[in-house]
Amino acid sequence: MTNNDILRRIRYVFDFDDSKMIAIFGLSDLEVTREQISDWLKQEVDPAFQECSDTQLAIFLNGLINDKRGKKEGAQPEPETHLTNNIIFRKLKIALNLKAEDVLSIMALANLRMSKHELSAFFRKPGHRNYRACQDQILRNFLSGLQIKFRPDI
Repeated sequence: MTNNDILRRIRYVFDFDDSKMIAIFGLSDLEVTREQISDWLKQEVDPAFQECSDTQLAIFLNGLINDKRGKKEGAQPEPETHLTNNIIFRKLKIALNLKAEDVLSIMALANLRMSKHELSAFFRKPGHRNYRACQDQILRNFLSGLQIKFRPDI
């Protein structure tokens, strides 16, 4: 999955408009314009399409955490310069304040069943012996489950 695809899906799941997207970036101290948001959300075939970098998506996800859970006192965390699906998955889990059972029920909405042990492997440090890389299919199913949960009318 591309960063732009993830940004589009998150926007759709939570029904964010452009001003809300700009505000979320602002919560992590990055000023973006409506044009930038629009260019990131365009399809790859559009000539005005702009690629959303790992750092920009990390800033957005940090802003989403601040929006959903409240901004922490003091210095904000530095955005990652390289994102993996595991990091994206973890940031979404934190932003939505989800426990393992919640994540598993969201995955079940997308017809993906897994055990708690399989799930916890995605949230381990990369050097850990039980670490497992999160494949695009897992992240895609999680985002689809979020869509079913937060926008059941669609």
